[in-house]
Amino acid sequence: MTIIYSKSNFVAHIKLNRPEVINAYNTQMRDELYEALSAVKDDEEIRVLIISGNGDKGFCAGADLTEFGSTPSQIIARSVKYERDIWTLMNEIKQPIIAALHGYVIGSGLEIACFSDIRIAANDTIFKMPELSLSLIPAAGGTQTLSRILNYSQSLNIILSNKSISATKAKDIGLVKTIVQKKNLTSYVDKLAKQLSKINPNSIHIAKNLIKSSKDYSSHYLTQIEKNLLKNSKVS
Repeated sequence: MTIIYSKSNFVAHIKLNRPEVINAYNTQMRDELYEALSAVKDDEEIRVLIISGNGDKGFCAGADLTEFGSTPSQIIARSVKYERDIWTLMNEIKQPIIAALHGYVIGSGLEIACFSDIRIAANDTIFKMPELSLSLIPAAGGTQTLSRILNYSQSLNIILSNKSISATKAKDIGLVKTIVQKKNLTSYVDKLAKQLSKINPNSIHIAKNLIKSSKDYSSHYLTQIEKNLLKNSKVS
């Protein structure tokens, strides 16, 4: 299995599981990740989702080029479309998604992190978006998610420069929320997930939707939506 899925006390955990290749993203992982994310989306008992990577070297080293690099262009196009379905699915999940990051977070790994709501990084985390150096583009949503988290200049610099970004730099520019010692990453994220699981899930769902919509609609329109939602819900 390229994905390990578990659920306990209102918290689901998806662990990328190809540690021998730093959890490089291949078609099997894509399909299994889609199934796991669908399970989370459809499970009303789950209040928080954690995504992490198995093994000591990193969260995800990006796309498995031994597979995607030798694939005919038509199949690559279908793969990207399926990937977009996964990213759309992540975007539609109502529960807060916490990405527990360590080691290498590259390409597709960074895109998974960016589609998460909260990014917690171990002190050894290294971020990189190398697609342009391979004559590719971040076709699974990287150009859009980065620019929603960072400003235009920061996003463009990450994509064009092909430079590695340290955990400290990532925190400075707002790419990650918190840096913790690697040995404390799991316990920190578990504690955070437990705290979030105690919040009224309906409140979180509404807040997530309004914040996401803020990029697409005027503040006046969304303020009216807020007022209507507060009138018709138990959110306080």
